[in-house]
Amino acid sequence: MPEFYLGGKKFSQLMVKLFNNGKDIIPSDHKGIFLTLFFAIFTTVTGVGIVVPLLPVYARDLGATGIYVGMIFGSFSISRIFLLPLFGRLSDKKGRKPFIVTGLFVYTLISIAFVFSKNVETLIILRFIQGAGSAMIMPVVQAYVGEITPEGQEGYAMGLFNLSMFLSLSLGPLMGGVIKDIFSLEAAFICMGLFSAIGLLLCIFFLPATSRENVKNKGHEIIPWSNFLKDRGIISIFLVRYAYTACIGVIWCFLPLFADTEFNLSGSLTGVLVTLGVFVSGLLQLPMGYAADRINKNMMIVAGGTLSAIGMLLPFFASSFYDLVIAVSVFGLGGGISMPAVMAYAVKKGDEKKAMGTVMSIMTVGHSLGMLTGSMAAGFAMDFLSLRLAFPCGMVIMAAGTFAFLVLADKKSFVKK
Repeated sequence: MPEFYLGGKKFSQLMVKLFNNGKDIIPSDHKGIFLTLFFAIFTTVTGVGIVVPLLPVYARDLGATGIYVGMIFGSFSISRIFLLPLFGRLSDKKGRKPFIVTGLFVYTLISIAFVFSKNVETLIILRFIQGAGSAMIMPVVQAYVGEITPEGQEGYAMGLFNLSMFLSLSLGPLMGGVIKDIFSLEAAFICMGLFSAIGLLLCIFFLPATSRENVKNKGHEIIPWSNFLKDRGIISIFLVRYAYTACIGVIWCFLPLFADTEFNLSGSLTGVLVTLGVFVSGLLQLPMGYAADRINKNMMIVAGGTLSAIGMLLPFFASSFYDLVIAVSVFGLGGGISMPAVMAYAVKKGDEKKAMGTVMSIMTVGHSLGMLTGSMAAGFAMDFLSLRLAFPCGMVIMAAGTFAFLVLADKKSFVKK
């Protein structure tokens, strides 16, 4: 596999040493794969993040009503929900690279198509296809990372990898606003395409061919779906992931509106609030991933879920911008503690089942369902009660997910490794 050299040393060796202080978290023959996936996801999610906050404005300019704006975002999640299990399972049989490359190619084409879309119906279709591309990428990439991770290092490796997503989710929306203000909305779409193309080229040239994917679960017989659906441990982490992402959906959809109507905040301050929770979670991915490999994962998930529930309740009592800062920070702190442990738990389950792609696709279905239903539940609360009550609605979902995990989770397995 091709390598970059800096000062006589392999680029992958320098980067991994920087990330893990020299510890051999990823086997030497897999470090190039890990870094390729890390930067491919970073560039792709950054590109998507540039555009997503601008889509409502673009849709409004095309004459979209509120329902159509919801359909534009919902179509992305709907296609993911139905296609994630299919692509995750197929990647367990056929290999990872074909799905990752195809998904990134779809992202690149759709980015170009956005520039030429002239009506709302086209936007809905494009977002549906983009969701299908996403279903080929995220669970398959996470499965790939999980399979090349040594036993006992799942939390740290997944925390390290998750940095690519959290950093890009924080950076993308900020870049999108700047690009739109300086250039145009069409320029933001072009930038999304360029970032997706970079991720595509990285995976084409630096991931090994499918025939040389040296992953430990490849070739095993795929077990029936019923085995996964009856596994209490998988159900427990699915529910936590669902609940946490539902709360993110509430924050992303309704916090900007709440900040504007209740506190008359500027766009920049609102942007800070929306990205702050993701940023705080991102900062904690490495230390909490390291902790998840050494202490009780169940305890971390329950503690983080509890903090996230408290963070969702706090906006109800907010009377200033700083109260909202505290609320989203507490929510992000909870996610930073719980999500590395959840993903470490998922890696162990995937290894146990010899079906890493299937397990990761189940987790990503939880993510998509959460984004879709969380915002809808909060929307009903806003329409029939009040905007301020949308956030306690998220608190109820998070508390229920955490309690379900406490009841269903394995009490002996995956506690401490």
